[in-house]
Amino acid sequence: MPKESANDRFRTAALALGLDPEIRRFPEDTRTADQAAAAIGCDVAQIVKSLVFAVGGEPVLVLTSGANQVATDKVGDLLDGKVGRADATVVRDATGFAIGGVPPFGHATDLRTLLDADLLNFDVVWGAAGTPDTVFAIEPRQLAEISGATVADVAAV
Repeated sequence: MPKESANDRFRTAALALGLDPEIRRFPEDTRTADQAAAAIGCDVAQIVKSLVFAVGGEPVLVLTSGANQVATDKVGDLLDGKVGRADATVVRDATGFAIGGVPPFGHATDLRTLLDADLLNFDVVWGAAGTPDTVFAIEPRQLAEISGATVADVAAV
């Protein structure tokens, strides 16, 4: 039996949550927020960056606007721990996806998740769909709900 692709794993997770997103594939890489926004034709702030950090040694997910940097001190205060970077191995082990293609839900493990309050300023936001060249659209309040995220101010000033 062939191995399920990252996009298939994302779609399976989305369907299990009651979503049937249109996965858009681009010939160019959409690994960074700027690349994704240019390919989609949207504001970079509408891109959902799925970033994994280590808080007290535990991987956590921060879904932030593509226009924002994450204030790790705010994340640490919200999650009661010291925040560090998660390396590529931790990201893949925690999510099941490679950096650049991590979707905002459907991970290999259950991650505590924060969602950048700035994403709620939009009707539609765009997240990775499992690979660096695929994205999907979603309403940000629905994203918060299905990802189990706590909406918070995580943006650096």
